[in-house]
Amino acid sequence: MLDAFTKVVSQADTNGQLVSNTQIDALLAVVKDGAKRTDVVNRITSNSSTIVTNAARALFEEQPQLIAPGGNAYTNRRISACMRDMDIILRYITYAIFLGDASVLDDRCLNGLRETYLALGVPGASVANSVLKMKEAAIAIANDRNNIQPGDCSALMAELASYFDRAAAAVG
Repeated sequence: MLDAFTKVVSQADTNGQLVSNTQIDALLAVVKDGAKRTDVVNRITSNSSTIVTNAARALFEEQPQLIAPGGNAYTNRRISACMRDMDIILRYITYAIFLGDASVLDDRCLNGLRETYLALGVPGASVANSVLKMKEAAIAIANDRNNIQPGDCSALMAELASYFDRAAAAVG
């Protein structure tokens, strides 16, 4: 896991080069957007329980067979495990948006997750659906213009969406 700064310096060092002007400009953009990133992370974090709960509720309304007897989320223990996993994915997405780098999400959360779900008989498509439901809610909360740093956040919202899409693809 490397933050944007460490990654740039490490790549330049590996290539035996100085950090280029283009790389410096990209890092300056990360610094400039730092307050916006912090606002996005704070909003998602402070609403994480609502995001996860509402996404799970919507998933179970669409796919009631999951919580029916014999379903993959039948019993409170399995529902709790499902919501725990959703919360973990959401948490690592906030780490990625804060760092501006998906490697923490990939390395610490998504790597091997599909295989684990396959081994446990967890329907990957349902997990992917729940991630996309969290994406909708998180973007709506993060993109709310009240009490947030002024400026265009479209690139940051696109980046946030890409992390959710990455997670959904990894488990689906």
